[in-house]
Amino acid sequence: MQDVVGVLSLATYIPKQVMTSQELTEKTAIPQQIIENKLGIIQKTIANAEEHTAWMGIQAAKKAISLANLNSLDIDVVIYIGEEHKEYPLWTAGIYTQEQVGATNAWAFDVQLRCSTTVMALKLAKSLMLGDDEIRTILLAGGYRNHDYIDYSNDRTRFMFNLAAGGGAIILQKGYGRNLLLATHTISDGSFSEDVAVTAGGTKYPISPEMITQKKNYLDVFKPKEMKERLEQKSIDNFIKVVREALRKSGLSINDIDYLATLHMKRSAHDEILRLLHLDQEQSFYLSNYGHIGQIDQILSIELALEQGKIKDGDIVVLVSAGIGYAWSATVVKWGKNGNE
Repeated sequence: MQDVVGVLSLATYIPKQVMTSQELTEKTAIPQQIIENKLGIIQKTIANAEEHTAWMGIQAAKKAISLANLNSLDIDVVIYIGEEHKEYPLWTAGIYTQEQVGATNAWAFDVQLRCSTTVMALKLAKSLMLGDDEIRTILLAGGYRNHDYIDYSNDRTRFMFNLAAGGGAIILQKGYGRNLLLATHTISDGSFSEDVAVTAGGTKYPISPEMITQKKNYLDVFKPKEMKERLEQKSIDNFIKVVREALRKSGLSINDIDYLATLHMKRSAHDEILRLLHLDQEQSFYLSNYGHIGQIDQILSIELALEQGKIKDGDIVVLVSAGIGYAWSATVVKWGKNGNE
């Protein structure tokens, strides 16, 4: 059993404050019907002034540790899977998370692949455990509040008006015979690497009063028409490709999928992905009452599905993601008991 890795527990932290579709209409002048039916936002979560990025991940981590009935001293590695936009710049949030959850026997680091971070980190964590006899238990935790970077007057960023806030955590354990982590597949395409960014604050364009006046400290899309033309179909194709490849590496096919844990996206894209994977609406969860909590979406989707009985023992669960840059990633989990348990 030491050659398997299972999901010991997972949890989220969801802020109570929300922005409704009506409030989004007031901020953007987009009709409420379009916000709800096309962008797929009934409401989205918003962090308050005290709900910081790493802090939200820590709240989720503490919940996951409690659910697993785990002693924090038994955690060997902490991987921060949250956003770069956090309490402080140039700061290792994983080490802070380690301290706050009492994992004093662990070592820690941060990883980042935008909204594909969690799925990528699952593969990384599994590889660490299988490659090092001394690593048995890994905590992945992080938060997200990139709604702070949205300028609602900038229509170029309309597809990011769903950005929300929250925290998530997953605990993996080597030799755990349930919720087995199977294979992962990732695609990254550098031709999109400079299409979306926050311009100000890096080495190219240091933060300055002029940059702030020009709103360069917000997310922007530099060539929206060209990006849409190049990305739209490629993104759908790559979603399907990473799912197929992760399943193939796991000895499975799309006909074996029981549940798809995916990120929040516009309703038409969500429905098209389900159609191409031969899934119905009950085999996924559309996060219209949460918005897009970045790399936390897949954790939240599984948590909600478990609460509603959409995931059962023996189900094949696929986590799929896409992150600005662009990167697409999918990983497969065989939920519940495994035949050798």
